[in-house]
Amino acid sequence: MARKITVIGTGYVGLVAAVGLADFGHSIIGVDIDEEKVQRLSQGIPLIYEPGIQEYLKRNIDSRRLRFSTDIDNAVRESEVIIIAVGTPPKDNGEADLSQIKAVINSIAGNLSYYKVIVTKSTVPVGTNRWIKEELKSKTGNSNFDVVSNPEFLREGKAVHDFFHPDRIVVGVESERAKEIMGDIYRSLYLIQTHFVWCNLETAELIKYAGNAFLASKITFINQMANLAEAVNADIHVIAKAMGMDGRISPKFLHPGPGYGGSCFPKDTKAIVQIGENYNVDMSLIKETIRANEAQKIRMVEKLKKMSGSMKGKIVAVLGLSFKAETDDVRESPAIAVVNRLLEEGAEVQAHDPIAIENFKKLFNSISYFENEFDASRGTDALVICADWNEYRNLDLEKIKELMRGNIILDTRNILDGESAREMGFVYAGVRRK
Repeated sequence: MARKITVIGTGYVGLVAAVGLADFGHSIIGVDIDEEKVQRLSQGIPLIYEPGIQEYLKRNIDSRRLRFSTDIDNAVRESEVIIIAVGTPPKDNGEADLSQIKAVINSIAGNLSYYKVIVTKSTVPVGTNRWIKEELKSKTGNSNFDVVSNPEFLREGKAVHDFFHPDRIVVGVESERAKEIMGDIYRSLYLIQTHFVWCNLETAELIKYAGNAFLASKITFINQMANLAEAVNADIHVIAKAMGMDGRISPKFLHPGPGYGGSCFPKDTKAIVQIGENYNVDMSLIKETIRANEAQKIRMVEKLKKMSGSMKGKIVAVLGLSFKAETDDVRESPAIAVVNRLLEEGAEVQAHDPIAIENFKKLFNSISYFENEFDASRGTDALVICADWNEYRNLDLEKIKELMRGNIILDTRNILDGESAREMGFVYAGVRRK
């Protein structure tokens, strides 16, 4: 059964949810307070870079299953399901900032004219959905609604694929009526035998944090093992491959590099530490994950200094500014820490990224940006690869060597053939072995 749904928030989570649910046949209103964003989305122009998103956006607008609006009150009144997908950025102490959630709840409270299901997709601390339920009861004086926790598990760069082919759908729900409606919403995924996890509100909230904290810890673990492998002349790629053959471990997220970044892992690890402190529960393992991850980013520059000496007066090409390939998201990107430290050390930076330059410019206006990796490498003493874009995997090293003033390559993603680079006269290092 098709449902009338409002999605509040049109960022990565909200926009993918809106176009995906529209493609399932539901009638969707995407709501945002940014008028310019709404106008551009209404024209079929996404404001995020995500492979496949534009095709789905245009198709569902043309079919009239999807439209966008700044009128949250009218959108809430028209819909039976309200999905909250606004930001919950970290405060200075790591705790999630729920100010946008609270503003949305105030708007919903004034428009509960008939039964509605309020679905939280935003990542929120444990207890938030319970608070939403009590807050709406207090503001409206009735219980003509249900609150559902439905966290997302989308990977940036593969979000559209993940929406239509998820590993699982987690739904924290407390009434059969709401469960039936959520089943209707995701009926298309039932047909491809997607795993559904039905649980209470608190369990659903914690599943999201637990999953991200575990993956962040796994990345940090393999990075520390890579550092040890370098010290003893072992090959971390062989170590990771052997570990991944163990069914209890799996090969995923065993790729050493400059540390994790993005909108989820840094924010969610800090938030779960804060939640633990609120409940007097020891979260020391995740605290150490956070510390070690930041240290790994700085270690990349220290590694470069060991290869080339002082950075003062050197010109360094930094390739890859997004936190990973296939996204324009630069939040908590390892490149931020690398560029910061290079500038502090007195180096000049020439940068390139296939997609993320405009977002990176908002953080750094004192470095030079170039349209391609070759222009960024011209006249440089060293080259650092910070993100694993495919176009960097097959760099024309002969051309790069002609353009560079120096011959140092630090490949923090291990995407180049180190032996070939050395044979061509480069001083090459990855995050792999001594």
